[in-house]
Amino acid sequence: MTIIEIPADWPADEAEALAVQDELRGRVVLDEPGPAPGTGLVTGVDVAYDDERDLVAAAAVVLDARTLTVVEEATAVGRVSFPYVPGLLAFREVPTVLAALAALRGGPGLVVCDGYGRAHPRRFGLASHLGVLTGLPVIGVAKNPFTFTYEQPARERGAAAPLVADGEEVGRALRTREGVKPVFVSAGHRVTLDNACAHTLHLTPRYRIPETTRHADALCRRALKAITA
Repeated sequence: MTIIEIPADWPADEAEALAVQDELRGRVVLDEPGPAPGTGLVTGVDVAYDDERDLVAAAAVVLDARTLTVVEEATAVGRVSFPYVPGLLAFREVPTVLAALAALRGGPGLVVCDGYGRAHPRRFGLASHLGVLTGLPVIGVAKNPFTFTYEQPARERGAAAPLVADGEEVGRALRTREGVKPVFVSAGHRVTLDNACAHTLHLTPRYRIPETTRHADALCRRALKAITA
């Protein structure tokens, strides 16, 4: 497998990365509803790291949005493209994620990231970053909370509570299974928060996390194991 190298124009330090975030954040579109849940295609993206070899494996798994069956998948392995800095994690993996998406034969439809969009200290997490660079509708569904204030939603499936930062709702804690801890949903690009939550519920018929993320997580781990075996 070809190793994706760090792009020549990629930010080299924190100051450069922050400047890129500031520039790209102005391109985020949040007033488009996005595709209707259960229609078209939906693609999960996720990454796995080999810290010893400084590699990251990315997976893109396309599902039929109505049936949630896998219709295509692709992987890519690349160099980790940025140091670990909280709030700048997208810069570590975006080139490899883009390569995995580019390897798909068809369009990905809606993209679901295991991470954040607007629910980010600078309102520009991985889901927003990926959306602006590709022009695709993207949402973020994270397993763990970031630095935001929220109340626990009610116990039933579908209950939600706002993620609040500086008095602004930047995402929602969403209960996808009754009595199980919530996931943390935010709009990334070209999808409203309401629709992002609706997609998340459609993608979680059996488990806490979306089927897109479950498939992509397993695939990127297999890809990393294959390249490091």
